[in-house]
Amino acid sequence: MDKKDIAAALEEIGTLLDLAGENPFKVRAYQNAARAIEQIPGNLDDAVVSGKLREVKGIGEGISQKIAELHATGSLGYLDELRAKIEPGLLEMLKIHGLGPKRIRLIRETLGITTLGELEYACKENRLKLLEGFGEKLQENVLRGIEDLKKYKDRHLWVEAHHAAEQVITLLGGVRGVSDPQAAGSLRRCRETVGDIDVLAAVEPKDRARVAAALTGSKLAASVIGSGDTKVSFRTPHGLGCDVRMITRAEYPYTLHHLTGSKDHNAAMRGRAQKLGFKMNEYGLYKGERLVPCASEDEIFAALKLQYIPPELRENMGEIEAAESDAIPALLQKDDLLGVMHVHTSWSDGRNPLDEMVRAAKDLGFSYVGIADHSRSAAYAGGLSPERVREQRKEVRAAEDRIGVRVLFGIESDILPDGSLDYDKKTLDLFDFVIGSVHSKFNMERGEMTRRILKAMEDPHLSMVGHLTGRLLLAREPYEVDQEVVLHAAARFGVVMELNANPNRLDLDWRILRQAAGLGVLVSINPDAHEVEGLSDTFLGVGIARKGWLSAKDVLNTRSAKEALERMKRN
Repeated sequence: MDKKDIAAALEEIGTLLDLAGENPFKVRAYQNAARAIEQIPGNLDDAVVSGKLREVKGIGEGISQKIAELHATGSLGYLDELRAKIEPGLLEMLKIHGLGPKRIRLIRETLGITTLGELEYACKENRLKLLEGFGEKLQENVLRGIEDLKKYKDRHLWVEAHHAAEQVITLLGGVRGVSDPQAAGSLRRCRETVGDIDVLAAVEPKDRARVAAALTGSKLAASVIGSGDTKVSFRTPHGLGCDVRMITRAEYPYTLHHLTGSKDHNAAMRGRAQKLGFKMNEYGLYKGERLVPCASEDEIFAALKLQYIPPELRENMGEIEAAESDAIPALLQKDDLLGVMHVHTSWSDGRNPLDEMVRAAKDLGFSYVGIADHSRSAAYAGGLSPERVREQRKEVRAAEDRIGVRVLFGIESDILPDGSLDYDKKTLDLFDFVIGSVHSKFNMERGEMTRRILKAMEDPHLSMVGHLTGRLLLAREPYEVDQEVVLHAAARFGVVMELNANPNRLDLDWRILRQAAGLGVLVSINPDAHEVEGLSDTFLGVGIARKGWLSAKDVLNTRSAKEALERMKRN
């Protein structure tokens, strides 16, 4: 298990203990240990083997032993025991915004509720609002959260599916007789959420029984759904369904294309093949009964007189027509990104100090870093008062000299309900750039919310609009806002639009990115990082940008720091 997995396990222990009503000090001990693990530089191997875990602040003897067990075996008996003691329905309730362990424990102890169905019934009977500290508004939010859970059942964030698929691919890569294991399906197309995982591998028939046994016998297969001559299906420990397809080397390109494309893309490709006198299916491309040999997907597209269509674009949303006329652009690459913007530090709600965030960004290869902590209205997130803004500005300038990388001084300013930004002009003048984001009053009517954001865009201090729709994938629907009107205003005012690359947001939605580029609106791919590990989310945003047909010229942080600053200046 890596650091993230172990930190997640410790965090889960803390949550389960809290649900069980354990001593708050014990709960906090596990939560603090989870944070401490994430801060350890490099991997955990050295610290575990040498016994230096005990030297890490926040990790005692007992927790150190549990970390060692997790690291060595990938499981922990103590965690399994805790899970068995807590009703599964209470764990589901944790996914509802506004319900933490203490409130769930109160619901359990007062109303005897242990399932989502019982909780929904209690809300509809107006019983939840009568509990101490609840009220009608929270009851409505809980009911809405239950509806969202039903809607998003069996969906997973892209990053979770990617992590699980990488584990399967790594396992397959170590099995004799397997070549080219690769993810396909919606995961390869970079859809923001994924239902299940499709993995393809070239395996000759004589080796398939052995490969299937390696899969079904691994810890990755928490439960086996089926195992046949060409496919193994199982569910991972985190509940994701996974299908591993084993096909011959000759079939591989055709099957990879078929399993990658959306149904609509595949149907359109078959239609094109038919018009050109071919027959196309998941096993080959045929002229009459003769297989047209293709060693790669590139050759399949070439045989159909098409420019190569990158996997991210295969949604039947104009990519085939563009490929006919060689009009698919050169899509953004990870190496095109020069800087990282929208980085939080411990000055507000970030976990790491400013210097650590800047050094980590430099280590990732970025030549500049845009610090953007929260503004004063975000008191819940340690938002900066005007006095602290001035203090941080000095610290940012000093960090730039200490670390040897350009540091831009910015702020994530709340767009207040009336559309104003969160500081006076004198304070706003101090920043190199200002990101304006909506963090409150999400229930505004569509026109009112749109006017709120447009008003903020009229302020010449505003450089960029952050996470335009406020959505949290699989957790919170976007608030009502006319995105097209906002994009047209961005083009008119020269405002940059953020593609928030946090895997829980991925906002702007990829479906509107192409329109933004068409209007000449620059997009900045920002991680909204609150810890060192979050900086890497910037690269996750590249997949979404590619899915939205963006090239390097469409993205702000492919420019140098000087060019980016000039572009963010407003007339």
